[in-house]
Amino acid sequence: MRVYLPATTTVLQRLLDQGRLDGPLTVFAVTPELRRHYELSDDEELEYAALLAAARASLRLIDIDPSAARRRVVLAADVADDAVTPIEDDGADAGAARVHADVAVSAVASAHVDLAEAEEDVRRAVGVVLEADLGSEDAQFAVDQVEGHELAWYATQEIGLVLELL
Repeated sequence: MRVYLPATTTVLQRLLDQGRLDGPLTVFAVTPELRRHYELSDDEELEYAALLAAARASLRLIDIDPSAARRRVVLAADVADDAVTPIEDDGADAGAARVHADVAVSAVASAHVDLAEAEEDVRRAVGVVLEADLGSEDAQFAVDQVEGHELAWYATQEIGLVLELL
């Protein structure tokens, strides 16, 4: 199953250093809840919705990691279906799930990272993402601004180079 793992540049470095990310991990995937939430969407649109949800979760991770670059990071990885359990909590984002296994670098299909031009918008959004989650319209506007930036796609073997350039 393809999952989208919210991350930070710190997490990317850990992935390279250790060769894996230790589970359990919170991810986003095309779960039954996501299908219900976007019932008229095709599989490609559902995958994109899961990636966007992971990108928003990346903002929350950056908020608690002052050493991370102010760029959203999402890892796309392929894991065994039986390692993924949807989170069925009324407060959880549609598509939220848990992977109950380590995710090896060999399971990572790609990394998605903001470009430099997104940094200022990410910085603003990181400071207010929790307020947006609680319903603040002004905060939601800042989060929407960063979501207007497309994440750049990188092959797994390019992750080290991406980190060097930050």
